[in-house]
Amino acid sequence: MPQDRPLDEAAAALAREGFAFVRAPRMRAALLPVGLADWDGFAESWGDLGLDRYMADGGRYRRRRFATFAVAPEGGAVRRKPHQPHYQSRDYNPLNGGIARWFDPVADAIAAHPATLAVIGTCNALFTGLTPPPMRPATWHVEMHQFRIEARPDTEGRPTPEGMHRDGVDWVLVLLVRRENVASGETSIADAAGTALGSFVLTEPLDAALVDDARVWHGVTPIRPLDPARPAWRDVLVLTFRRE
Repeated sequence: MPQDRPLDEAAAALAREGFAFVRAPRMRAALLPVGLADWDGFAESWGDLGLDRYMADGGRYRRRRFATFAVAPEGGAVRRKPHQPHYQSRDYNPLNGGIARWFDPVADAIAAHPATLAVIGTCNALFTGLTPPPMRPATWHVEMHQFRIEARPDTEGRPTPEGMHRDGVDWVLVLLVRRENVASGETSIADAAGTALGSFVLTEPLDAALVDDARVWHGVTPIRPLDPARPAWRDVLVLTFRRE
C-alpha cells in the first residue's frame, strides 16, 4: 500500500471539519521536498518587526511585517505584488477593521527565502486541491503576515485581540515560528453558532493550524510570561489565500 503524503490527513480533516492541526514532523516532511532550508535564518527575521500602531485597544504588544503575492494555482508561480495596505472590514475585524493599515513590508530576502516559498507552495497545492475546479481562481491573492506577540508581567499578549473571528478569505495557515517563555496561546475553533469544534496549542516550531475560513471561526487565548523576569513572545507566520 502506498504511503500517505505528509498532509493527506490534514487535507481530509479540512474537507471534513473545516480545520486541521498539523504537528511539526508532518509539516517538516511536507516542506523539505519543496525546498525548506535555512530555518534558523528565516526565524531570526522575526527579531526585526515594527510595532503595530493600529491597535484600537491601545495595546503595544504586537509587532508585524506584511507582504502580498499573486500565486498561480496551476504551476505554482509566485509573484510579489507592490507593497499595499492590509484591509479588513469591521464585519470581520470589529476591533481594528474599517481602515487601511500600512505595515512595514516583509524584507525582500525573507519574501524570497526558501522557507517562505516552500510554505507558499505547499499551501497552494493543498488549498487548490481542496477548492472545486470551477471555483479555482486564475491567481490566488496571498497575504503574508509576520507576527510577534509580546507578553510582560503586567501586560498579557493577545494574538487575536478581536476574539473569535473569520478573516474574510478562503484559507488560512498559522505556522508557529517560535515560543519563548510563554504560557497559554491556545487556538480554538468554532462554528458560526459558536459551538466549540476543537482546540490545540502550537508548541513546536512548524506546528501549524489550517483553516477553511468560510466554514469556521478561530481565535487564540492571550499569552503570559512563564518567568516574569525574562522576555516572553510568540512568533507566527500567517498566510491567507483569497480568490481574486
